[in-house]
Parts: sequence; C-alpha cells; structure tokens
Amino acid sequence: MRKKLYDNHMLLLLVVFLAAERIMDMAVSDGSIGASAIHWIIETLLALPAILIGLSFHEFAHAKASQLCGDPTPEYYGRVSLSPQAHMDPMGFVSLLFLGFGWGIPVPVNSRYYKNRRAGEIIVGLAGVVTNFAIAVAVGLIIKVIVMISPEFAVSGFGSILLYILMRICWTNLLLMGFNLIPCPPLDGFNVLANVLGFRDKEIYYQIYDKGMILLILLVVFNLPGKIMMEPLVYLADFIYGTLMNLPWAYFLLVSPI
Repeated sequence: MRKKLYDNHMLLLLVVFLAAERIMDMAVSDGSIGASAIHWIIETLLALPAILIGLSFHEFAHAKASQLCGDPTPEYYGRVSLSPQAHMDPMGFVSLLFLGFGWGIPVPVNSRYYKNRRAGEIIVGLAGVVTNFAIAVAVGLIIKVIVMISPEFAVSGFGSILLYILMRICWTNLLLMGFNLIPCPPLDGFNVLANVLGFRDKEIYYQIYDKGMILLILLVVFNLPGKIMMEPLVYLADFIYGTLMNLPWAYFLLVSPI
C-alpha cells in the first residue's frame, strides 16, 4: 500500500508556517492586509478550477493505471473517479488553495497484483505526472483555438477571465508535474527512481522513506523545489505555449483580469 502523505502532525506545523509567511508578505506589500487579502482571495478563487482539475486527474491517473495493471484496490476504495470529492484531503486542499502547498489523498494500491511489479510501479508512479503534462498541453491547444477563432473575445472582459483561468490550469498542471517528479518520498519521483535503480525492495528504501516527511518539509520551508524546478518549467512553458503554439502565455498567466 502507498503510505499516506497527510498522517503527520508536522504537516500542520508547516501549514501554520506558510500561513504566517503569506500574511507577512501581504502586510509588507502595501501596508494594508485588508486590500491585499481581497486581491489574494480573488486570485485564489480564479485558481480554484486549476487545483481541482490538476489534483483530481493526477490521483485518478494513479488509480486507473494501477487498475489496468491488475490491481482492484483503487476501485474498491472508490478512487477510479474524476470526482474531486474522491481525491481531496480537506486540509491539503485548503493549504494548496491558499498557501500554494498541499496534497490530495494518496491512492491506495497493492503492487502484488501486478504481473510485473517493477514495471507496474513505474507506470503507476508516472501516470499522474504524465496526465498533468497532457492536460497542460491540451488546455493550451484550447486557448490557441479560442485566440485564433475569436481574438476579439480573447480581449473582452469575460474572455480575458476565461483565458486567465485556462492558463492557470496549464501552469498549475506543469507545477504539479514538476513537484511530483522530485525524488523525495513520498512523492512519485522517489518511487519511480527506486524502481528504475532497483532499490525498491532494499532496506535503504524504507530508511529513506521513513525520513521522507522531514526531508519534504525542509524542501518546502527553504523553497528548494521552486529554486530547482522553476527555471526548467518556465523554459518548458515557453517552448510549449510560446514556440509551438505562438501564444502570449506569460501575459495570460501574469496579468490578472480582475
């Protein structure tokens, strides 16, 4: 079974730390927490569809991949579903929505059902991030079609809001892909790396996994994921949306329509 990400009181401490940091940032921005908070709430609500889609499809992909590999466990727990309700951990969802760091309910799987355990675990581990990438590209194509068919709609009030939300979906899915590929337990990247390098059943795997939550919290507190993956993800986004689709993606993403 996959270990639960949220069964640790340290996560609550991390959420408190991030909340305090966010409040301080708002206070410093213009000296008015109230004005900053209103703008922040609007931006957060616009990001809500991206979070629901990104997390739901990510966890569904894990569940469906494990089911296709012969494991009935995800279906038994009702996880072969695109419904956000099946995948959202309340605290993890609120934390992600308002603080930028969060988690869904990990999909329970049993790799003993796989015909080839090593290959099955790699497939299941990569299913979520591959799905996030596919969503980012697919939604980018939808934006491209909208801009080509009706450029006047794209710059209208409603159109600008819609394109902003769609681009947030693209960017959020790329962020989820990049974050989950980090080889730190309990993220997907660690299990994939362990299987590729062949130490999934070694004692060192469990020794590292038991310390995974501490390592992950340290990564987030010191913003190492941002420092490590932000530049590569920006280049990837620029290649997909700028070079391949010829879209002003940075404008859609950075310029709020509100």
